[in-house]
Amino acid sequence: MAATQHAQDTEAHPPQRPRRTGGRIALAISVVGELLITAGLILALFVVYSLWWTNVLADRDAAKKGDRIRDRWAGGPGALDTGDGIGFLHVPAMRAGEVLVTKGTDADELNHGVAGYYTKPVKSAMPWDKKGNFTLAAHRDGHGAQFHNIDKLDEGDSVVFETRDTWYVYKVFAKLPQTSKFNVDVLEDIPKESGKKKAGRYLTLTTCTPVYTSKYRYIVWADLERTEKVDADRTPPKELSPAS
Repeated sequence: MAATQHAQDTEAHPPQRPRRTGGRIALAISVVGELLITAGLILALFVVYSLWWTNVLADRDAAKKGDRIRDRWAGGPGALDTGDGIGFLHVPAMRAGEVLVTKGTDADELNHGVAGYYTKPVKSAMPWDKKGNFTLAAHRDGHGAQFHNIDKLDEGDSVVFETRDTWYVYKVFAKLPQTSKFNVDVLEDIPKESGKKKAGRYLTLTTCTPVYTSKYRYIVWADLERTEKVDADRTPPKELSPAS
């Protein structure tokens, strides 16, 4: 009788299995791990897009505009058309090839793989002006990254600006590796932070720093050394020859 009663009690109240707490923790860890892997892949794709694909798109756009400008130049003299750009910047030390220069320094203007001349907060002079500061900005990373190697420029390096009829040959004389992005004094006609005290024909290159950030600005100053007329073959000045 007692055995029968024990069997009935066992059927009514079967032994409880231990809770599988360890299994639940393992499952949670697995889910979190998969989420982290997914987030990592998304982040990696974003980096590829920002630092590579935007360069591809920007370079294509700049090349098309550059071709249109050279086609117009080949057509002979005419009124200056700044719609696609005013000329090409050549900086051998930066190894960026030719950089199309257009109007404006807002992000939507620089995102097309170009360098832009300032229209605000301080208006840029033009290279052909008798006095002033030709001030340019370009991205350091993504969207063409035309000034990515600006830190390679040193005193005495050449910077050449090409227009339809003139080569403007500049020499670097000073640089400021880091300054506030609100420092507009570097763009003045006489950039006193460069050490200059008198009016001249200057060139200023600006971009973001450190690399992959936009917290500060990197500045390079150059002054005009000479000009050369463009010949029929558009022979570049010696500073752009492979042997220089």
